[in-house]
Amino acid sequence: MKTKVLLAALGACLLAACTTPENEFRVDEALDYCNRQVGRTLDRLHGTDEGIDYTMMPRNILAGESSWNCRKATKDEWCAGFWPGILWYDYEYTGDERIKEEAEKFTASLEFLSKTPAFDHDLGFLVFCSYGNGYRLTQNPAYKQVILDTADTLATLFKPQVGTMLSWPRNVEMFGGHNTIMDNMINLEMLFWAAKNGGNPYLADIAISHADKTMKYHFRPDYTSYHVAVYDTLTGNFIKGVTHQGYTDDSMWARGQAWAIYGYTVVYRETRDCRYLDFVQKVADVYLKKLPEDYVPYWDFDDPAIPDAPRDASAACIVASALLELSTYLPGDKGGKYKEAAVNMLTSLSSDNYRCGGANPAFLLHSTGHWPAKSEIDASIIYADYYYIEALLRLKRLQEGKPVTG
Repeated sequence: MKTKVLLAALGACLLAACTTPENEFRVDEALDYCNRQVGRTLDRLHGTDEGIDYTMMPRNILAGESSWNCRKATKDEWCAGFWPGILWYDYEYTGDERIKEEAEKFTASLEFLSKTPAFDHDLGFLVFCSYGNGYRLTQNPAYKQVILDTADTLATLFKPQVGTMLSWPRNVEMFGGHNTIMDNMINLEMLFWAAKNGGNPYLADIAISHADKTMKYHFRPDYTSYHVAVYDTLTGNFIKGVTHQGYTDDSMWARGQAWAIYGYTVVYRETRDCRYLDFVQKVADVYLKKLPEDYVPYWDFDDPAIPDAPRDASAACIVASALLELSTYLPGDKGGKYKEAAVNMLTSLSSDNYRCGGANPAFLLHSTGHWPAKSEIDASIIYADYYYIEALLRLKRLQEGKPVTG
């Protein structure tokens, strides 16, 4: 009996040793670091011989490189909204008018998306991260109209006979049916927002239908998620769950599970339907249970190469941001557990193990983009930086007693 008591006490001590009290994490220092890195990126973009091209968005810095690889803001560059979003977040923190001007110019490069037929589901990433944050901070009516128009465009991908949005129209034949990917859960926020801010109320119905069918078929009995759910195009019946960016069809791809945690937290916020609050806890708990000691996941939890497999800092950033919001909906121990986990994630991400520091002008190292395609492995990737600064701002708001979603 004494042995059991001693082991329990030892376990409690080890758990306490790897946790970081919220008041010991210096959120302003981390945000100041982000601001410095934003300045470095802007200086480099302005320092080219041709001058700055506001249609070219930072996308990644590959392992061993020191400068951003930029990509043209086009309908098929799904990451183009994250850099403008980072600038809006940095402006929110600093109040620096120069940063605001840069945010406005980069954001304007995405206006065409509100006037273009939908290429795929990524319109929420593209427009709500950029124009959404811009409107939240400036109340510019032109920004609002872009969001409303883009939400209508996104809704054209909804197939009533299936009950979800088609994620990749170009890949119907490849997957053998109507494909819906877990990433699509993030785009529901723009539909909910539009429905509440002058858009068609039906947009919220689309979001709820999508969330419900995804909840029913996109998860295994243990609440781990498939990357892709495939449905019969005519009947809407579920055919299969597969992966596209994970290790296998049956593995838990870290960023896919992160999108699920973030997405269902948003759905609960927008609906206050306790079904979603109960569900997202189960999805979050299986993720937390399988994390390594530093709270930053391997790119896929089931990669047999662990502990030598690549990490995915981007997944940690997404989950940290989501858990900070989720913690506010759960009073008592459960909410405290999620908040503590988020702070532990941010503590690791803000350490020298994950910060870029002087090596390059991004915020974070060690993200994994598309491992099966051997693309963006152990890289600095723009969406990791976006969710990192978002999570930091959410923690700062919590510390100041403000609403976490700003």
